Amino acid sequence: MTRSLDGLVFVPVADQAPGQVGRQTRFEYHEQVGRVWAEYSGGDVVRGHLVGTRAGDTLDFRYVQLRTDGTTASGHCVSLVRELPDGRLRLEETWTWESQAGSGTSLVEQVPDHQASQV
Repeated sequence: MTRSLDGLVFVPVADQAPGQVGRQTRFEYHEQVGRVWAEYSGGDVVRGHLVGTRAGDTLDFRYVQLRTDGTTASGHCVSLVRELPDGRLRLEETWTWESQAGSGTSLVEQVPDHQASQV
């Protein structure tokens, strides 16, 4: 099993569509005994939360967010935890909106420790 996500900060590798997470969005993860949760904000997201479980290197969670235009959105995501050559972690995400039409994939990568304190 890859190391714990607890206290790690992640950022998307690329921007998504307007109203979704993007390169300015920062996720701060927490993990305890197979449970994961995170708070996120930045870009088009004023505040977001995710909560779910971890089994091995697979995360399964639901997310909900408030956007800068005042709308809310929610969905489901399954992520695979991968270790990058430099030791940082990457989450390979497959997500589906539940509050609207749409689905897709995205990548988020751990922010290097020296940059995480600046988030």
